[in-house]
Amino acid sequence: MLSRRDFLAKGSAFCAITIYAPGTLGAQSQLLTPATPFVKEINSICEMCSTRCPITVESRQDKLFIRGNLNAKSFGGKVCARGTSGSKLLNDPHRLVKPIKRTGPRGSGMWQEIEWEEAYQLIAHNLNQVCDRYGPEAIAVSSKSGSLSSHAFHFGKVIGTPNIFSHGSTCPISYAVAAKVMFGNELKLDLENSKYILNFGHNLFEGINMSMTRGLLAAQEKGAVKVVVFEPRLSVMADKADEWHAIKPGTDIAVVLALSHVLIEEQLYDKSFVQQHVSGFEGFATSMAQYSPEWASEICDVSAGDIRRIARELAAAAPAALADHGHRCTFTPEEFDLRRGIYAINVLLGNIERKGGVYFAKKSKLYNKLAGEAVAPSLEKIKVDGLPTPVLPRIDLAEPQFKYAARAGGLYQSIIPAALLQQPYAIKAWVMSRSNPMQTVTDRTQVQNALEAMDFVVACDVYISESAAYADVVLPESTYLERDEEIGDMSSKNPAYALRQRVTETIGDTRPSWQIFKEMADAMALGHHFPWQDIVDYQQRQTANNPELLPQLRKEGFLSFGIPLLMREPDMVAKFRQHYPNAQPPSERGDYGNQLQFSTPSGKIELTSPSLEEIAPGRSVISYRPVTLKQPNELYFIQGKSALHTNAATQNIPLLFDLQPDNPVWIHPDTAAEFRINDGDSITMTSQVGEEQGTAKLTLGIRKDTVFAHMGFGSKNQELTRAFGKGLHCGALLPDATAAITGSNVHTTGVTIRRA
Repeated sequence: MLSRRDFLAKGSAFCAITIYAPGTLGAQSQLLTPATPFVKEINSICEMCSTRCPITVESRQDKLFIRGNLNAKSFGGKVCARGTSGSKLLNDPHRLVKPIKRTGPRGSGMWQEIEWEEAYQLIAHNLNQVCDRYGPEAIAVSSKSGSLSSHAFHFGKVIGTPNIFSHGSTCPISYAVAAKVMFGNELKLDLENSKYILNFGHNLFEGINMSMTRGLLAAQEKGAVKVVVFEPRLSVMADKADEWHAIKPGTDIAVVLALSHVLIEEQLYDKSFVQQHVSGFEGFATSMAQYSPEWASEICDVSAGDIRRIARELAAAAPAALADHGHRCTFTPEEFDLRRGIYAINVLLGNIERKGGVYFAKKSKLYNKLAGEAVAPSLEKIKVDGLPTPVLPRIDLAEPQFKYAARAGGLYQSIIPAALLQQPYAIKAWVMSRSNPMQTVTDRTQVQNALEAMDFVVACDVYISESAAYADVVLPESTYLERDEEIGDMSSKNPAYALRQRVTETIGDTRPSWQIFKEMADAMALGHHFPWQDIVDYQQRQTANNPELLPQLRKEGFLSFGIPLLMREPDMVAKFRQHYPNAQPPSERGDYGNQLQFSTPSGKIELTSPSLEEIAPGRSVISYRPVTLKQPNELYFIQGKSALHTNAATQNIPLLFDLQPDNPVWIHPDTAAEFRINDGDSITMTSQVGEEQGTAKLTLGIRKDTVFAHMGFGSKNQELTRAFGKGLHCGALLPDATAAITGSNVHTTGVTIRRA
């Protein structure tokens, strides 16, 4: 057992000696990568980021070679730098391979290896104790979104807590909530066929989504698309665009509203589409009348002439033109109307279900209905009867305005005041799966205080993450290369499914999350709510009505059914009907526009939302509300993703760490000169909630009033010895702030800088 004090005291010898925390692969030095004496290939799904690209893994002797699955055409059979480094995660001596329990104060770094049975009994005893004293609603369950989250969330339902959270409010929740309110469902981007793309900081060349990034590259390589980026810094996305407008942070919405103003004022919008499919246009148009380009230019530092020109160019390219609703605009408290405003541009362009525009995923039920035959198999939803009904509402529903956010993963940050202030009631225990709120939730100090205030904390992860370092018990999850999972729906323009499969033997004593949460429930005498025997049984339940799907997926890894379809594209509908003789007849326009359905109260796209008025008075109509993100003497501090890391999740992986060990702070040379800062200097950044050390990176590619750093660095826990203290911790500088309606955690603030 090694304490944090001992660890730090040995820091001077660190160049010669590496000390591994109990329970890690390095501490279990006898464990080696299982040797495979023959060559084999297995198709699976990557998990080095949230995109989850289909992959093919080749095992050759004791090495794994990872490449893209050629069956997944839109992914191009490719993986990114993160995807190729999966074997480095598998063999990282710092990864956790044995359950551990805390033996000293939280965050002390004092751990003891234990067996699974002891871990489960310890967890069951403490969670049952919290339930008995405070009720099950006093337990929060949180998980990174994606396939592994379903078992953690089911565990939360089984114990009877309503307080189940995904990571959404720290990342993509805003566009999901806005889409739900306006369309009733989320939308995808047809980047590959677009002729004009507006981008507000969705950096597809750093926050890589392989399918979308390749689609954008394909469009640019054809030379038929114009890309216009509004972003405070010259990101890789901005660098590869046709135009970059260095917009003032937090003012994206002014440009968005002014573009709609021009499209309506100059009658450049698709009147037929609006008349047939849109509700509330009159109220929206009335609101937009006040937001002229001249008005916007005074706010956002983009000229009125450019705004008018871009609006006209967009209209000329429509419907093969789109405004990207992606999730790394400068975060502000007005995220909701920003995203609604971006979606509104697409509505005015009439690009819904058109080539080069936006569209809904064609899942099997809709696709088969349109085809008039069972083209694609459907997955069965696994229902479990008899789950307890929570006594109290979710903690994030104390404010009715967050109704939609609660359904979209919840306000993750609401756990903090519930732990510290018992508002709206107390949270006393926290179960987290592959989630790291110390890095992703704002105001790290308060997150730490909340963890320290808990009666009991359980973390399930592949590393002792910065948050897991404050847990009472940490359970080692098998890496994605060592586990099987349920079938995932990856439908796009046509139905598709993918399957994650184990490609190598398990190293150490780790377990997949489906097994961990099932066995935790067993220990709490609640195992009957997990009726499947194992993951194979679960998969078979998913495919009960289509048993041939499972063996096909085990072989291929990714299966696509039918041909691509956009419902308002006549030529695609014609090909679809040729392919399927029993297909639904088209409308008079030769498309399936008459089959479009929107799960909204009006049954149409809602540019104004009367039902929203009930939970958020004054929010029915999209409008501009000024926000203050910094004080006059401060600089804007913004963050973004790196092409080499997935926030803090990959910071310790050897190959990726070597390529990018920290996150230097981008500063304009004129700003740096004002503070006598030179390139490479150590600097101190101070905000209203914290102070961090970083390294200056002088560049003309950023506004003079703004500084930037990549997210996910500056780890403050000793257990990640490679990443410990490397770079600036963004979350330690961000004050707690939540956007209206969407519940998004605001990741923009003001800072001062000085030479360290």
